Amino acid sequence: MKAIMIMFDSLNRRMLPPYGCDWVKAPNFERLAREAVTFDSCYAGSLPCMPARRELHTGRYNFLHRSWGPLEPFDDSMPELLKNHGIYTHLASDHYHYWEDGGCTYHTRYSSWEIARGQEGDPWKGHVADPQTPAQLVEKPARHRNALRQDWINRTYMTREEDQPQAVTFENGKRFIETNHGADGWFLHIETFDPHEPFFTQNQYQELYPHDYSGPHFDWPNYDRVREPGDAVEHCRLQYAALVSMCDRYLGRVLSLMDEYGLWSDTMLIVNTDHGFLLGEHGWWAKCVQPFYNEVAHLPLFLWDPRVGFRNRRCPHLVQTIDVAPTLLDFFGVEVPADMQGRPLRTAYQENRALREAALFGIHGGHVNCTDGRYVYMRAPANPGNEPLYEYTLMPTHMKAMFSPAELGTTRLQPPLSFSKGCPLLKVRSRETGSPHPFSDLLFDLKQDPGQENPIQDPELQARMTGRLTALMRANDAPPEQYERLGLDEGAP
Repeated sequence: MKAIMIMFDSLNRRMLPPYGCDWVKAPNFERLAREAVTFDSCYAGSLPCMPARRELHTGRYNFLHRSWGPLEPFDDSMPELLKNHGIYTHLASDHYHYWEDGGCTYHTRYSSWEIARGQEGDPWKGHVADPQTPAQLVEKPARHRNALRQDWINRTYMTREEDQPQAVTFENGKRFIETNHGADGWFLHIETFDPHEPFFTQNQYQELYPHDYSGPHFDWPNYDRVREPGDAVEHCRLQYAALVSMCDRYLGRVLSLMDEYGLWSDTMLIVNTDHGFLLGEHGWWAKCVQPFYNEVAHLPLFLWDPRVGFRNRRCPHLVQTIDVAPTLLDFFGVEVPADMQGRPLRTAYQENRALREAALFGIHGGHVNCTDGRYVYMRAPANPGNEPLYEYTLMPTHMKAMFSPAELGTTRLQPPLSFSKGCPLLKVRSRETGSPHPFSDLLFDLKQDPGQENPIQDPELQARMTGRLTALMRANDAPPEQYERLGLDEGAP
């Protein structure tokens, strides 16, 4: 048995034809839906990028205990478990966060791995002189200007499509398949940073979406409220669509390899993402600084299982990112560790049974959210200071730096948590400074209001959703201060 997982970053399901989009050109996603099970109610868990990947490895939520960071020493890692049971695992990626301090323990869990350089602000090519940039360029906050500078350096080395990191990543994946298609017992993880911003791609994809625009160069929105005029917003959306069409082309190459080598008979195929992206909806760009509306949290997911052979089917049951690791372990006959909270997806698509009544999702220090597939409840911090908030870790690193001595000066030793395998943890006061408190609690009826434009006031429903949220937090062994931060009763039924 073999398995391939193709993972895109920041892929908005509402921009894909299988989920109702009628203008983005993505014929291979349509082809995929004909060949696989399409999940209609898949949600993220821990956000954004690296917390989502920690879930892919561990099959459990992590955002209540820490922010962006590496795998912990006590974490179960799905690729490593497969490797330890004789399944060869390989990662082909251009997701440069794997090679930063805050992502440094993920790729080494695989039997082998390879990287394509140059995405976003990846510190790749060295230029002392400033790069040439367009005469008019949408300004970025000071904290992102170094990344913007590096991005324009990197772009000068990508004049051809085959030089772009996505193209290199899929070529690496293609070579793995060509080399190993006749062997048994392997898992290939192809992961591209696209269509994550900046929405940089070749003219042939941009020409699929002709439009008039004469404003500043704009393919990298800020994580902020929409402040640009309407024509700039539409232009940026079309830049994103062009990059989705590029992703579609490379997805098609893998589907063709499945055909060429007859892999449909013995190879599981999963196509997924970590989260979506706001493209002006709700008056916001991107993610992280606002509540996680469905454009970010409600995900596309496709799966082909050769054991079952279901094609062109839809699965309505509520599933999550935490279910991916148990699904792959189950496929290869490897026991799912007790600490994994996810469940094998085939319970949903083969047995037509629900995996859960409700799902938890969020970011460290943000709203804690709960959905049952019909309603979404977003619980905001109870106070503007967003306190108390702590990190629980044995790997004290942020995205691009280690925890500072000043931060570590607040450290206390925490007794083991239920999932830390007897290891005590460092309890460090969180440096997260932003607070979603001004947004307040939000409750949406997705059936009546799929765009989440009109929050509802229903005390009875809110109490029921609060009970589900609290129960899920307890099941995740949430720290006591998280209940205090959210104004919740830890012991409430």
